[in-house]
Amino acid sequence: MIDWIRVSELRDEIGAEDFAEVADLFLMEVEETLSQLDGPKHNVVQIREMMHFLKGSALNLGFCKLADVCNAAELAAAQGEVDIDIPAVQDLYTASREQFESEYAQRFAA
Repeated sequence: MIDWIRVSELRDEIGAEDFAEVADLFLMEVEETLSQLDGPKHNVVQIREMMHFLKGSALNLGFCKLADVCNAAELAAAQGEVDIDIPAVQDLYTASREQFESEYAQRFAA
């Protein structure tokens, strides 16, 4: 579910001391976008843009399965599909975040 190689690359790029702050910012922005998806109906352009943002954020933090789901939803929206399974995206985000948070310290302990 988590691409730990990508996490390691990002951590190396920005520095171990700044990684937690950057990761928290990504997670906060993802959660904000997910909450927007729960709101009123969106058109296909808005859904495509939100899925694109979520895909990019997921890729940055190594949430590879979430990135795959968001990519599929982005492509579907580009084809005019607006019926995205938002609860499934949210559940996958929650599971990915839980795995990330529970395993990060073990993998990157000083």
